[in-house]
Amino acid sequence: MTAAGNWQITAMLRYPVAMNTPTDWRNAVQVRRATALADERAMQGGRTTVFDFSGIGGSEKAWVGSVHVAPGSNTGPHTHGRHEVMIHAVRGRSEIRWGARLEYAIEIGPGDAVYFAPHVPHQERSLETTEMVEYLVVRSDNEKIANQLPDVQPVENPQCF
Repeated sequence: MTAAGNWQITAMLRYPVAMNTPTDWRNAVQVRRATALADERAMQGGRTTVFDFSGIGGSEKAWVGSVHVAPGSNTGPHTHGRHEVMIHAVRGRSEIRWGARLEYAIEIGPGDAVYFAPHVPHQERSLETTEMVEYLVVRSDNEKIANQLPDVQPVENPQCF
C-alpha cells in the first residue's frame, strides 16, 4: 500500500502475444482504491483519470461494456488471451483472484479499478448475497476472447492483499 492509499503490485507489465504463459502471476495485476482516487480528485481540482488505459490494439479497437455477476456466483477461472483488461467496480463487493491456481486475491468495491496484464488467469467472485455486482470493463481489443480454464484447481487459501 502506498502513502496515497493505492495498492500496486508493480508497474504495469506487458506480455508479448507470442510469449509462453508466464509462471509468476503475482505482479500482473494492479488495483486502484476509490479512497485513493478521492484524494487525487482533491489534488486535481475535481478532475481525475480513474485509470489510464492505452490498449495494445489502440483505442479505436477497445471494447467497453457493463458486466454483472449474480449474488454468490463467480465467472469461473478464465483469461482474455493477448488482451489487456481493466475493470472498474460500479456496484457491490467482490473478490478478484488471479494466478495459475488463483493463488492471489483482493477484495474490491465501488470505485476500485483493477488492471489485468495479457494472459493472466483470473476470476471475479461476488461477495453479495442479494444484489448484482456490476463492473465497467475495458478490453484492449473488441475481439470476444474469454478462454475458460475448467482444469484450474484454485488454492484453498489464496494470498490476500
